[in-house]
Amino acid sequence: MCLGIPGKVVRILDDHEGMLALVDVLGAQRPINLGMLENTAVEPGQWVLIHMGFALESIDETAAEKAMSGLEMMGQNRESEAPPGNSRV
Repeated sequence: MCLGIPGKVVRILDDHEGMLALVDVLGAQRPINLGMLENTAVEPGQWVLIHMGFALESIDETAAEKAMSGLEMMGQNRESEAPPGNSRV
C-alpha cells in the first residue's frame, strides 16, 4: 500500500514532451512525472494522485477532497486523541 497525495494540475511543462506537469498541493507547486498514468493526456484543472513525485492516477475533485480529509485525520496530534486523564508519552 502506498500513500497518495492529491494535487491539481496547474500546467503541462512543454519542455519535457508532456511527461511533466506543474501540480499544486495545498499551495505548493512541484513538477510531477506523468509517465505512470495510463492516459497521460492530462489537462490543467484535473486532479491526480501523487506518490514519490509520480502521478499514479487521475481522480475527480470529490476523490481528491476525500483523500485530503484522510491525510488530515492521520496528521492529528496523538494527545488530542487520548481520553481525558490518560496522557501519552
